Amino acid sequence: MKKLLVVLMALMMAFTMVTAVAEEASDKQYVIDKGVLVVGITDFAPMDYKDENGEWIGFDADLARAFAAKLGVNVEFVEIDWDNKILELDGKAVDCIWNGMTLTDAVMTAMECSNPYMNNAQVVVVPAAKADQYQTVESLAGLAFAAEAGSAGEAEVTALGLNCTPVATQADALMEVASGTSDAAVIDALMAAAMIGEGTNYADLTYTVSLNSEEYGVGFRKGSDLAAELNAFLVEAAADGSLQAIAEAYLVQAALINQQ
Repeated sequence: MKKLLVVLMALMMAFTMVTAVAEEASDKQYVIDKGVLVVGITDFAPMDYKDENGEWIGFDADLARAFAAKLGVNVEFVEIDWDNKILELDGKAVDCIWNGMTLTDAVMTAMECSNPYMNNAQVVVVPAAKADQYQTVESLAGLAFAAEAGSAGEAEVTALGLNCTPVATQADALMEVASGTSDAAVIDALMAAAMIGEGTNYADLTYTVSLNSEEYGVGFRKGSDLAAELNAFLVEAAADGSLQAIAEAYLVQAALINQQ
Protein backbone atom coordinates (compact mmCIF):
# COMPACT_ATOMS: atom_id res chain seq x y z
CA MET A 1 0.00 0.00 0.00
CA LYS A 2 2.80 2.37 0.93
CA LYS A 3 4.59 1.60 -2.31
CA LEU A 4 1.40 2.34 -4.25
CA LEU A 5 1.00 5.70 -2.48
CA VAL A 6 4.60 6.59 -3.23
CA VAL A 7 4.12 5.74 -6.90
CA LEU A 8 0.89 7.75 -7.09
CA MET A 9 2.50 10.74 -5.42
CA ALA A 10 5.45 10.55 -7.81
CA LEU A 11 3.10 10.42 -10.79
CA MET A 12 1.12 13.40 -9.51
CA MET A 13 4.29 15.41 -9.00
CA ALA A 14 5.51 14.52 -12.49
CA PHE A 15 2.16 15.50 -14.00
CA THR A 16 2.20 18.80 -12.12
CA MET A 17 5.72 19.56 -13.33
CA VAL A 18 4.87 18.72 -16.94
CA THR A 19 1.73 20.84 -16.78
CA ALA A 20 3.63 23.77 -15.28
CA VAL A 21 6.31 23.55 -17.96
CA ALA A 22 3.69 23.38 -20.71
CA GLU A 23 1.85 26.41 -19.33
CA GLU A 24 5.09 28.34 -18.93
CA ALA A 25 6.18 27.48 -22.46
CA SER A 26 2.95 28.78 -24.01
CA ASP A 27 3.18 32.49 -23.27
CA LYS A 28 1.07 33.06 -26.37
CA GLN A 29 -1.80 31.05 -24.90
CA TYR A 30 -1.43 32.88 -21.59
CA VAL A 31 -1.93 36.23 -23.38
CA ILE A 32 -4.81 34.91 -25.50
CA ASP A 33 -6.58 33.48 -22.45
CA LYS A 34 -6.48 36.80 -20.60
CA GLY A 35 -7.43 38.70 -23.75
CA VAL A 36 -4.84 41.46 -23.55
CA LEU A 37 -1.20 42.00 -24.46
CA VAL A 38 0.34 44.26 -21.81
CA VAL A 39 3.20 46.27 -23.32
CA GLY A 40 5.89 47.89 -21.15
CA ILE A 41 6.98 51.29 -22.49
CA THR A 42 8.36 54.71 -21.62
CA ASP A 43 7.44 58.09 -23.10
CA PHE A 44 9.78 58.06 -26.08
CA ALA A 45 8.90 59.78 -29.35
CA PRO A 46 8.73 58.66 -32.11
CA MET A 47 8.36 55.12 -30.73
CA ASP A 48 5.83 55.47 -27.88
CA TYR A 49 4.22 58.77 -26.88
CA LYS A 50 0.79 60.29 -26.24
CA ASP A 51 -1.27 62.30 -28.69
CA GLU A 52 -3.44 65.29 -27.74
CA ASN A 53 -6.18 62.90 -26.58
CA GLY A 54 -3.86 61.02 -24.25
CA GLU A 55 -3.72 57.92 -26.47
CA TRP A 56 -0.42 56.12 -26.94
CA ILE A 57 0.85 56.39 -30.49
CA GLY A 58 4.22 56.03 -32.22
CA PHE A 59 5.92 53.47 -34.43
CA ASP A 60 6.22 50.87 -31.68
CA ALA A 61 2.78 51.59 -30.22
CA ASP A 62 1.07 51.23 -33.60
CA LEU A 63 3.03 48.07 -34.41
CA ALA A 64 2.24 46.53 -31.02
CA ARG A 65 -1.44 47.34 -31.54
CA ALA A 66 -1.36 45.58 -34.92
CA PHE A 67 0.40 42.55 -33.42
CA ALA A 68 -2.17 42.31 -30.63
CA ALA A 69 -4.95 42.42 -33.21
CA LYS A 70 -3.24 39.56 -35.06
CA LEU A 71 -3.31 37.55 -31.82
CA GLY A 72 -6.99 38.44 -31.38
CA VAL A 73 -6.46 40.35 -28.13
CA ASN A 74 -6.56 43.94 -26.92
CA VAL A 75 -3.43 45.93 -26.13
CA GLU A 76 -2.61 47.82 -22.94
CA PHE A 77 0.37 50.16 -22.61
CA VAL A 78 2.01 50.49 -19.19
CA GLU A 79 4.72 53.03 -18.41
CA ILE A 80 7.54 51.34 -16.55
CA ASP A 81 10.78 52.28 -14.85
CA TRP A 82 13.24 51.33 -17.58
CA ASP A 83 15.84 50.24 -15.05
CA ASN A 84 13.34 47.64 -13.75
CA LYS A 85 12.17 46.31 -17.12
CA ILE A 86 13.35 42.75 -16.53
CA LEU A 87 11.63 42.57 -13.14
CA GLU A 88 8.41 43.95 -14.65
CA LEU A 89 8.55 41.30 -17.37
CA ASP A 90 9.42 38.33 -15.18
CA GLY A 91 6.82 39.35 -12.60
CA LYS A 92 4.15 39.40 -15.35
CA ALA A 93 3.32 43.04 -14.75
CA VAL A 94 3.86 43.33 -18.51
CA ASP A 95 4.01 40.74 -21.30
CA CYS A 96 6.71 42.38 -23.39
CA ILE A 97 9.10 45.32 -23.53
CA TRP A 98 8.41 47.18 -26.78
CA ASN A 99 9.97 50.59 -26.63
CA GLY A 100 12.91 51.06 -28.95
CA MET A 101 14.87 48.58 -26.85
CA THR A 102 18.51 48.04 -27.78
CA LEU A 103 19.45 44.39 -28.17
CA THR A 104 22.37 44.33 -25.76
CA ASP A 105 23.99 41.13 -24.49
CA ALA A 106 22.34 41.69 -21.10
CA VAL A 107 18.89 42.10 -22.65
CA MET A 108 19.25 39.03 -24.87
CA THR A 109 20.43 36.94 -21.92
CA ALA A 110 17.51 37.97 -19.71
CA MET A 111 14.72 37.97 -22.32
CA GLU A 112 13.42 36.03 -25.29
CA CYS A 113 13.96 38.65 -27.98
CA SER A 114 12.50 39.16 -31.42
CA ASN A 115 14.63 39.60 -34.49
CA PRO A 116 15.93 43.18 -34.84
CA TYR A 117 13.55 45.46 -36.73
CA MET A 118 15.18 48.90 -36.63
CA ASN A 119 18.66 50.46 -36.65
CA ASN A 120 19.65 53.08 -34.10
CA ALA A 121 22.64 54.73 -32.43
CA GLN A 122 23.40 56.50 -29.17
CA VAL A 123 24.16 60.16 -29.79
CA VAL A 124 25.46 63.04 -27.66
CA VAL A 125 23.08 65.99 -27.23
CA VAL A 126 24.47 69.43 -26.33
CA PRO A 127 23.35 73.06 -26.60
CA ALA A 128 23.52 74.08 -30.25
CA ALA A 129 25.62 77.12 -29.37
CA LYS A 130 28.37 74.82 -28.05
CA ALA A 131 28.12 72.06 -30.62
CA ASP A 132 31.35 72.98 -32.42
CA GLN A 133 33.28 72.25 -29.22
CA TYR A 134 32.08 68.65 -28.98
CA GLN A 135 32.61 66.87 -32.28
CA THR A 136 34.81 63.98 -31.09
CA VAL A 137 34.69 61.46 -28.27
CA GLU A 138 37.89 62.95 -26.86
CA SER A 139 36.26 66.38 -26.57
CA LEU A 140 33.59 65.00 -24.22
CA ALA A 141 35.96 64.53 -21.28
CA GLY A 142 34.95 66.63 -18.30
CA LEU A 143 31.30 67.05 -19.32
CA ALA A 144 28.52 66.18 -16.90
CA PHE A 145 26.13 63.80 -18.70
CA ALA A 146 22.53 62.75 -18.09
CA ALA A 147 21.22 59.42 -19.39
CA GLU A 148 18.23 57.19 -18.78
CA ALA A 149 18.93 54.68 -16.01
CA GLY A 150 19.41 51.19 -17.36
CA SER A 151 19.62 52.39 -20.96
CA ALA A 152 22.13 51.75 -23.72
CA GLY A 153 23.01 55.44 -23.46
CA GLU A 154 24.01 55.12 -19.82
CA ALA A 155 26.08 52.05 -20.69
CA GLU A 156 27.96 53.96 -23.40
CA VAL A 157 28.75 56.91 -21.13
CA THR A 158 29.86 54.61 -18.33
CA ALA A 159 32.08 52.60 -20.69
CA LEU A 160 33.84 55.82 -21.69
CA GLY A 161 34.47 56.67 -18.03
CA LEU A 162 32.48 59.90 -18.24
CA ASN A 163 30.55 61.54 -15.42
CA CYS A 164 26.90 60.45 -15.72
CA THR A 165 23.76 61.16 -13.70
CA PRO A 166 21.05 58.53 -14.28
CA VAL A 167 17.53 59.91 -14.76
CA ALA A 168 14.13 58.26 -15.16
CA THR A 169 13.63 58.73 -18.91
CA GLN A 170 15.39 59.95 -22.03
CA ALA A 171 13.03 62.94 -22.04
CA ASP A 172 14.31 63.80 -18.56
CA ALA A 173 17.87 63.66 -19.89
CA LEU A 174 16.95 66.27 -22.50
CA MET A 175 15.40 68.47 -19.83
CA GLU A 176 18.62 68.27 -17.83
CA VAL A 177 20.58 69.73 -20.74
CA ALA A 178 17.92 72.32 -21.62
CA SER A 179 17.89 73.59 -18.04
CA GLY A 180 21.68 73.60 -17.76
CA THR A 181 21.70 71.05 -14.95
CA SER A 182 23.79 68.73 -17.16
CA ASP A 183 26.23 69.67 -19.91
CA ALA A 184 25.15 66.90 -22.26
CA ALA A 185 22.88 63.89 -22.64
CA VAL A 186 23.10 60.62 -24.48
CA ILE A 187 19.86 59.44 -26.09
CA ASP A 188 18.68 57.34 -29.03
CA ALA A 189 19.33 58.86 -32.45
CA LEU A 190 15.71 58.26 -33.48
CA MET A 191 14.49 60.21 -30.47
CA ALA A 192 16.98 63.00 -31.12
CA ALA A 193 15.76 63.32 -34.70
CA ALA A 194 12.17 63.67 -33.51
CA MET A 195 12.53 65.80 -30.40
CA ILE A 196 15.36 68.32 -30.78
CA GLY A 197 16.28 71.04 -33.24
CA GLU A 198 14.27 73.51 -35.28
CA GLY A 199 10.51 73.20 -34.91
CA THR A 200 10.63 71.22 -31.66
CA ASN A 201 10.40 72.09 -27.96
CA TYR A 202 14.19 71.81 -27.82
CA ALA A 203 15.16 74.09 -30.68
CA ASP A 204 18.34 75.15 -28.86
CA LEU A 205 19.70 71.60 -28.62
CA THR A 206 21.47 69.51 -31.23
CA TYR A 207 23.29 66.18 -31.44
CA THR A 208 26.89 65.68 -32.43
CA VAL A 209 28.92 62.55 -31.71
CA SER A 210 27.49 59.10 -32.46
CA LEU A 211 28.84 56.66 -29.88
CA ASN A 212 27.78 53.35 -31.43
CA SER A 213 25.47 51.55 -33.81
CA GLU A 214 22.77 49.23 -32.50
CA GLU A 215 19.51 47.48 -33.27
CA TYR A 216 16.07 47.50 -31.68
CA GLY A 217 14.14 44.39 -30.73
CA VAL A 218 11.14 43.39 -28.59
CA GLY A 219 11.69 41.44 -25.38
CA PHE A 220 9.42 38.73 -24.00
CA ARG A 221 9.80 36.43 -21.00
CA LYS A 222 12.63 33.92 -21.37
CA GLY A 223 11.38 30.92 -23.31
CA SER A 224 8.26 32.73 -24.56
CA ASP A 225 6.77 31.49 -27.84
CA LEU A 226 5.59 35.04 -28.56
CA ALA A 227 9.02 36.03 -29.88
CA ALA A 228 8.75 33.58 -32.78
CA GLU A 229 5.15 34.68 -33.29
CA LEU A 230 6.27 38.31 -33.59
CA ASN A 231 9.07 37.38 -35.99
CA ALA A 232 6.52 35.78 -38.30
CA PHE A 233 4.25 38.81 -37.97
CA LEU A 234 7.08 41.20 -38.89
CA VAL A 235 7.79 39.19 -42.07
CA GLU A 236 4.10 39.34 -43.00
CA ALA A 237 3.87 43.07 -42.23
CA ALA A 238 6.92 43.76 -44.36
CA ALA A 239 5.52 41.71 -47.25
CA ASP A 240 2.10 43.40 -47.25
CA GLY A 241 3.55 46.91 -46.86
CA SER A 242 1.99 47.70 -43.48
CA LEU A 243 5.36 47.82 -41.70
CA GLN A 244 6.64 50.42 -44.18
CA ALA A 245 3.40 52.41 -43.89
CA ILE A 246 3.64 52.66 -40.09
CA ALA A 247 7.31 53.66 -40.36
CA GLU A 248 6.51 56.37 -42.91
CA ALA A 249 3.81 57.77 -40.63
CA TYR A 250 6.53 58.51 -38.05
CA LEU A 251 9.34 59.31 -40.53
CA VAL A 252 11.53 56.39 -39.44
CA GLN A 253 11.41 54.30 -42.62
CA ALA A 254 15.12 54.81 -43.33
CA ALA A 255 15.96 52.95 -40.10
CA LEU A 256 13.90 49.82 -40.86
CA ILE A 257 15.73 46.49 -41.01
CA ASN A 258 14.73 44.14 -43.81
CA GLN A 259 12.50 41.30 -42.60
CA GLN A 260 12.76 37.92 -44.34
